[in-house]
Amino acid sequence: MSLLPVTLYGDKILRKKVDKISDVDNETIKLISNMFDTMRNANGIGLAANQVGANKSIFVVDVSKVEGYEETKPVVFINPLIEKYSDEKIIFEEGCLSIPDIHGEVERPESVVIKYYDTDLRVQTLEANKLFARVIQHEFDHLQGILFTDLVDEEMKKKFKKPLQKIKKRKIEVSYPVSETIDYQIL
Repeated sequence: MSLLPVTLYGDKILRKKVDKISDVDNETIKLISNMFDTMRNANGIGLAANQVGANKSIFVVDVSKVEGYEETKPVVFINPLIEKYSDEKIIFEEGCLSIPDIHGEVERPESVVIKYYDTDLRVQTLEANKLFARVIQHEFDHLQGILFTDLVDEEMKKKFKKPLQKIKKRKIEVSYPVSETIDYQIL
């Protein structure tokens, strides 16, 4: 098991649209494995590559520990594209490993259809709904440089201002490794 430091709010890479990848080599497979290890160690259910300092269009999701999703297999999404969003929307509280101890209600489409590549670079299409769709949208947003705190209402944004500054200055304690500087990037 290899744990990677998680980037935190304020880190430049979290606001950058990541680069697509054209090849899945041993380095990429190792990154994906380490992303799963890092996510699980932090009790997360989704993690984008830029959250561990990698400028790559990859995210991983594993909701199998959540009640009702025990049969859902972990998925690696490479160069994902959400092709369809449902008209039905739901509001649900979200959190993020890069924004520890902050949670806010976010409205998102209830279901999505996403096209992506697997680790063999075969095209896959997946329809997801409810929590699984929410995690996919949250992680997909990371790859676009969007954080869930951008999507909350103005009142919540004001409430988050001081706690976000504490995170940015690394004046927080978490149970998982985090990047030391805002310029952290591995790949």
